[in-house]
Amino acid sequence: MKFNLLGQFEIVAADGSSLFLSRSKVSQIIALLLVQNDETVSVDTLIEELWGENVPRSALTTLQTYIYHARKIFAGMSDGEAVLITRPAGYAIRVPEDAIDVTVFERLVHQARKLLDEGRPEAAVDRLDEALTLWRGPALVGMMTGAVLEAHLTYINELRFSATDLHIKASQRLGRHEEIIPQLRRLVAENPLNETLHAQLIRTLATCGRRAEALRAYQSLWRILDLELGVEPAPELQLLQHELLGGSTMAHTAADRGARRGA
Repeated sequence: MKFNLLGQFEIVAADGSSLFLSRSKVSQIIALLLVQNDETVSVDTLIEELWGENVPRSALTTLQTYIYHARKIFAGMSDGEAVLITRPAGYAIRVPEDAIDVTVFERLVHQARKLLDEGRPEAAVDRLDEALTLWRGPALVGMMTGAVLEAHLTYINELRFSATDLHIKASQRLGRHEEIIPQLRRLVAENPLNETLHAQLIRTLATCGRRAEALRAYQSLWRILDLELGVEPAPELQLLQHELLGGSTMAHTAADRGARRGA
């Protein structure tokens, strides 16, 4: 079986048939056990994930019912293979590491980082292309998540961001500046307050000879920070804009900022 969490939650059987898990507490349990493959997840942790602070009196009995239904799902897809196992302190799912797309993604990103450290950016880009292709949408899109699973999703999403950033750096080392501009624009749109990403986009546009676009990207950042936080870009970014203007000074007055707010 294969388990795809990087998008809609999907289980793929050995015969190629797929089961898309619905928005349910049974799916929630399976997902939490998968992101901790072969690790025991305690009953208390599962109860916390499912109900948070509003734990019903029947929590333990209800949890056991959900485990029963989870086992039925696996029994119908695994040819009798023991996938969900009971352990003294709780439950675990035990499957090969390459059966879970999240685990494969982690391994590929780790390999890419090592390759880049070794001065092999082209091989690193290949690994990262393979890793990022695994994403079919937001991780566990549409799923119910409690605090425990949400913490794992935060880590997975941060690793995706790290992988994309690593891909950009490796591509820059290969001189593929034009190729990464769409990637940078998407990241800036998804993380509008991240000045580091804006700086990368501005520098890359400038490197490609697209100075006017670089200046517009800077002005876009200025407006976002002014409207959202009431602050100016970091001094490093202001210096970057100064360089793009060929050494001229910036004169953004309070009146100018007020006019932008009204725009």
